[in-house]
Amino acid sequence: MDTMKLLLGATAALLLGALVMSWNNTQNAVANAPKAEIEQLKDELKQIRAEQDRIESEKRYQQARAATPPPPVYQPALDQSAELKAQLAEKERQLAEVQAAKEKAERDAKVSDSENLLLNQRDLEKGDNELRRARLISQALLVGKVTQYVVSAEVGDYATIQILMPEQIQSGTILAIRKNSGILGQLKVSEVTPEGAIASPMPGFGKYTPQPGDELINPPPF
Repeated sequence: MDTMKLLLGATAALLLGALVMSWNNTQNAVANAPKAEIEQLKDELKQIRAEQDRIESEKRYQQARAATPPPPVYQPALDQSAELKAQLAEKERQLAEVQAAKEKAERDAKVSDSENLLLNQRDLEKGDNELRRARLISQALLVGKVTQYVVSAEVGDYATIQILMPEQIQSGTILAIRKNSGILGQLKVSEVTPEGAIASPMPGFGKYTPQPGDELINPPPF
């Protein structure tokens, strides 16, 4: 047992001595190293540190890039389509404005022509009562139509009437038979029924025999 301890102690002493000698040799080698070699080692150390800094910078850049959302992708086709649609909408708006202006001008022209025609007609009617009478007859409201005319010696001649405007036809109403812009005769309503009305010819009716479809109006004042 004591022998083993002596051997272990001797081995440790030998190793410690060897380590001290190796360290001394290293220190001597460094102290005796040429200056150029030392400078070269310093340069290599700087390069290594620079490379480490570069790697760290690249690493930080990649981390920041991964955390930042990618920028929107430019799509020229879509942008051009939107621009074309906007231009088309503007052209359609301009066209609608031009069309509306054209239609207004046409309406104004028609109104002006109608007003001029009416004024000219009124001027002519001032010196010609027949023109005024013809205009009033042609513009009178259509209130009914003859459906049948009966010639009877026993009860007298009479006409059956289709009523178109009930508010304009009552018992006792005088109706005129219109032909274009003239009056062929007059009828007096004697009876109004749900099916229509019955009217008798007024004195001075003349030789005209009313026909189915003849137009009936309220005689305009002359």
